[in-house]
Amino acid sequence: MAHKHSFGHQVKHAVLELIEIAGELAHELFVIPHDKHHRGPWYWFCGSLLLGIGVAWYIFSKHIPVPILPLLREVGLFIYLLYPIWLPLLLFKIYLELWLKYIRLDYVRKAGEVLLEIRIPKLIEKPIRAMELFFMAMYETGAVERNETYWEGKVRPWFSYEIASFGGDVHFYVWTWLKYRGVLEAQLYAQYPNIEVVEVEDYTKKKVYNPPQNFMWGTHFTLQKPDVYPIMTYIDYGLDKETEEEFKVDPLSSLLEYLGTMKKGEEVWIQIGVQAYKRRGITEGQLFKDKDWIAQGQAEVNKIMKRDSHTKSSRSQTSTGFPIVPTLTDGEKKQIEAIERSLEKRAFWTTIRLCYFAEPEVYHLRSPSVSGLLGTFRKPFNSNLLNGFKLGWYTDIADPTKDIFFLFGLKNWAMNIWIPKYAKIFIDAFRRRSFFYAPYRNWQTKAYILTAEELATIFHIPGQVITTPTFERIPSKRVEPPANLPV
Repeated sequence: MAHKHSFGHQVKHAVLELIEIAGELAHELFVIPHDKHHRGPWYWFCGSLLLGIGVAWYIFSKHIPVPILPLLREVGLFIYLLYPIWLPLLLFKIYLELWLKYIRLDYVRKAGEVLLEIRIPKLIEKPIRAMELFFMAMYETGAVERNETYWEGKVRPWFSYEIASFGGDVHFYVWTWLKYRGVLEAQLYAQYPNIEVVEVEDYTKKKVYNPPQNFMWGTHFTLQKPDVYPIMTYIDYGLDKETEEEFKVDPLSSLLEYLGTMKKGEEVWIQIGVQAYKRRGITEGQLFKDKDWIAQGQAEVNKIMKRDSHTKSSRSQTSTGFPIVPTLTDGEKKQIEAIERSLEKRAFWTTIRLCYFAEPEVYHLRSPSVSGLLGTFRKPFNSNLLNGFKLGWYTDIADPTKDIFFLFGLKNWAMNIWIPKYAKIFIDAFRRRSFFYAPYRNWQTKAYILTAEELATIFHIPGQVITTPTFERIPSKRVEPPANLPV
């Protein structure tokens, strides 16, 4: 029997929905758009707002007599007279957001989900390039029509690639919709015939977070630079060339080794949410179109080379009219080569989350464990010339906010309320694998683009070079993939 919520609970839920929509509207109005083509109207809006505030402050500071009440009355009357224009637009915006959220949640629920564990054999001879081919094969853009978006709630598919450590026991998982299970298994077996892919119970639903009886800390990883700059990949490590297994340097080795040192009572979950890159717009239920990542990459190359985007020649000229050919440093050449190589690859909207749990018996390990995790995840992929990961939003109150509460003696009170609240929301978003759509669409961060090459670098089947004692491998066996898998 379904649980029936009280009327008060329903009202509270509706109010929270409206607050969330108001927050999204405020974000759209006051945060600089990522796409430079949308920045013109935004600058006009913010400029007009600042101009109005400046004029008001000048009048106030100079004590210029202004009939405030008649002025406010006229402004109020003007706004009231325009309500046939702005009120329907506002109500339509609220209705559309609520409607899309409702039908999309229903669509995702009906799609079903499955969590698959990748069990890795002792003998893996495939290069990381094999994982890149897998990601390229799983490039599912999922075309939709407008009637499907606004009536059926159809959304484009996404996948979650996960690494988890349970007291040092390391596992690899893939989460997907039920209808993509066959395709995903077929592509994995095509590249790695020796692995086993089995359906397992969702490990995230087994964990009970009950503060202060246990501890949880979570964060998002974001990029240090614009996402046209790639992170360090396996190609930068020379792993695209034929190399003896004992001479390979796997960029995942330090992370997996560290995950293997987790003690009993500690758990680490790493989630890489992935959706094929596509410029979304009205058809996909989005007012403004997404950025053109390829055009931005080409513009960045032109900027580094100091050349005109149309003529491909130098903007600077000598007094006689001849173009000045810019002299590029080795670092700039490397940047251009890396960006152009990325633009040739399949691209994916990406978000990365990390959860750390600790039971009371290992509370003393919380600080060193979290610090070690942040370092071992980021360092192998970070480059001063190219790109890298940095710490994004995390389940804690910002330091300036703590300082303000501290002045009033309310720091501990605020932390005891908000940190567990943030943690519970973060865990729920992780369990639902929700980020690209409701209920946790773009929650606390924005998606960025990683290519198939970059994804393969941060998530791949590790070879024999990784010898973590707690990393369990199945006996090697050479068999053909199941014959009944769809192609």
